[in-house]
Amino acid sequence: MASPVRLGPMTQAAPQESSGHGFSTRAIHAGQEPDPTTGSVIVPIHATSTYAQDGVGGLRGGYEYSRTGNPTRTALQECLAALEGGAHGLAFASGMAASDALLRATLRPGDHLVIPNDAYGGTFRLIDKVLSQWGVEHTPVALSDVDAVRAALRPNTKLLWLETPTNPLLNIADITALAELAHTVGVKVVVDNTFASPYLQTPLALGADVVLHSTTKYIGGHSDVVGGALVTNDEELSAALAFLQNGAGAVPGPFDSWLTLRGLKTLAVRMERHSDNAERVVDMLTGHPAVSSVLYPGLPDHPGHKVAARQMLRFGGMISLRLRGGREAALQLCAGTHLFTLAESLGGVESLIEHPAAMTHASTVGSALEVPEDLVRLSVGIEDVADLVADLEQALEG
Repeated sequence: MASPVRLGPMTQAAPQESSGHGFSTRAIHAGQEPDPTTGSVIVPIHATSTYAQDGVGGLRGGYEYSRTGNPTRTALQECLAALEGGAHGLAFASGMAASDALLRATLRPGDHLVIPNDAYGGTFRLIDKVLSQWGVEHTPVALSDVDAVRAALRPNTKLLWLETPTNPLLNIADITALAELAHTVGVKVVVDNTFASPYLQTPLALGADVVLHSTTKYIGGHSDVVGGALVTNDEELSAALAFLQNGAGAVPGPFDSWLTLRGLKTLAVRMERHSDNAERVVDMLTGHPAVSSVLYPGLPDHPGHKVAARQMLRFGGMISLRLRGGREAALQLCAGTHLFTLAESLGGVESLIEHPAAMTHASTVGSALEVPEDLVRLSVGIEDVADLVADLEQALEG
């Protein structure tokens, strides 16, 4: 099996916004001017629930109550919008809270949406178990097949939900092609950009209407905070999302916002290291006799490789693999590593390993989205890569 193609910073430039500032400059400065009172170069944690008013309706700086708005959260939202090239950023208490707000803002009883046939288990659970009770219908489709997506669209379809790369099968959707298709029939397009992060992929520039993140993952980057975000250029949609953010109240607290903002400052350098390490791990796995296949869009024989190379800066730190020994071999691998911690989630500085069928995607069992029992998902961290490779090698030997 071929080794992954390296598309590092010497071959592709990181995304830039109209200001001309590069990604890392925006990550460190957007929404983060020195505090006007003290000169603090780091955004303060505004640990307050309410704000003094200069008379009824006389708001200082526009703040009245921290569910509605908080300066630390504002800084995070402005930075997220700048990194995704969007006009409006909204932060939420979790990725699922962001997903819920988007679905409620765009769908009504009787509406229909198209989702990936290998979507994240939590997304599927929310749509299949919660929205279905509200009369919302959904169709799972292989998003790599544009014709299949076209066939799945109905007169009542309102939303096309994309993941690319998908979780956990690492399939690739052509954002531009699918956005053009959806927009011809008035369907909005959301891209869950959690696996790629805004450093590797900017879906709004490719035609998407809104970008979703679980900021718990690569954006926070240190496995110490839970959060979510939505970014859009759509004024009407942004207003509807802001109404739900305040009205439903699933907002991050100031400390969570501060931690996430701190994570953003090093996102570029971390994503480079994640990608470097993942490529080395893929090199080892593709030649190992215990591995039947490696799922990684950086491999030239990956069916979505050409599309991924066109719309991504690099191919990221997520790898899935299938074991020749089936479910038992997958469980043995998960139990046998020392540096790869057996845990859900992804995108932190530490390497994680999991068995999706029994963990993150257990909600898909018995459905069209059920994942293979022999599948193992790796979130490759930023440790010394030789140690990571050695850890996987010894675990694969059993």
